[in-house]
Amino acid sequence: MKKILVIATGGTIASVARAEGGALAPGISGADLVERVPLVGGLCELEVEQLMNIDSTNMTPAGWLSIARCIRSRYDAYDGFVVLHGTDTMAYSAAALSYLVQGSRKPIVLTGSQQPMAAPFTDAKLNLYHSLLWATDDAASDVHVVFGGQVIVGTRAHKQRTMSFNAFTSVNWPLPAIIRGERVVRDAGPGMSLGAVRARGAARPSFYERLDERVAVLKLTPGLNGHILGALADRCDALVLETFGIGGIPDALADELLAWADAGNTLVLTTQVPEEGLDLGIYEVGRVFADHPGVLRAADMTIEATLAKTMWALGTAREPSEIEELFYRVVNHDRAAGA
Repeated sequence: MKKILVIATGGTIASVARAEGGALAPGISGADLVERVPLVGGLCELEVEQLMNIDSTNMTPAGWLSIARCIRSRYDAYDGFVVLHGTDTMAYSAAALSYLVQGSRKPIVLTGSQQPMAAPFTDAKLNLYHSLLWATDDAASDVHVVFGGQVIVGTRAHKQRTMSFNAFTSVNWPLPAIIRGERVVRDAGPGMSLGAVRARGAARPSFYERLDERVAVLKLTPGLNGHILGALADRCDALVLETFGIGGIPDALADELLAWADAGNTLVLTTQVPEEGLDLGIYEVGRVFADHPGVLRAADMTIEATLAKTMWALGTAREPSEIEELFYRVVNHDRAAGA
């Protein structure tokens, strides 16, 4: 029987109603959560680590590093890991863990729920059970989100709905598997390269311990004043810009953005449109940025993965050429090969 470590961090799954007004806040331990799903005892041998107990709104890059360190320190003792996490920032954490723990032959699974474990019609029990089912699957490896019966690659998850049980979607990448009842149903498409990672990966993954938190995300809106870049200049090492459409940037901002990159800062361009990605070569309003030094293109990456990867790349390297190499390296299916 496989041995799985459950790392509890709080979130809705662990929340209870406060007396004042009934607002939810984490209040149930990870051990108590596991005890409320009795069927999991037949899947694996379980141990629980209560790493934190917070609303995921309060998750930070320091929290990502703490989870990664917990996995690293216990990696050899367990066959897989399940992280109980709030849904609001789960996709960010899944992306960050994909960069902090790379090439894991053992599964690292994030899950949570839209309703607390104690709610009468909760999704918490099934999500927890499915996550352990995936964590004990012989083909599972690397970082994934398991939620609402779907297995989603950690760098491709995005929270799409605030209340429904199918809260997450996979952006620009097929689901490697779905879970129906007690059965894992795998896709034969490109998303199902999990066994290949297990077969060719090193005995231990590559662990990373540094992130550069001085990264801002700015969403373009019509008429945005470029003076905002001046306010960010002394506070940020990198700017992730969500452009219009396939890569449109207003002419009025072009000079200031190029000056930002020319000053030695990293400029990462992505699109605010969720599906299909960025291509700066299509329209004149984006082409000037296509091959400019210091400008990186996120292609079809999610905004969560783009932010986390930028933090990881700048935390790992300082030379622009090294940052560029890291950013364009494909990690856990985060971008289409060659994009």
